[in-house]
Amino acid sequence: MKENIHPRYEEVTVKCHCGNSFVTRSTQAKEITTEICSQCHPYFTGKQKLIDTAGRIERFRKKYGQKQ
Repeated sequence: MKENIHPRYEEVTVKCHCGNSFVTRSTQAKEITTEICSQCHPYFTGKQKLIDTAGRIERFRKKYGQKQ
């Protein structure tokens, strides 16, 4: 096998726009910036909202008898 062909695997800091940051390892040597993370993503925070497009949710509730 060839030697010295693999990129360096170093610790980097990942920063989110919400202010959260954490350290991980990556072949990218500089700081990584992301728009959304597990601290601010609606799915992980439990603040997920259903967006009713074209009345689909309301039709479903009406069809199956679910109240709001």
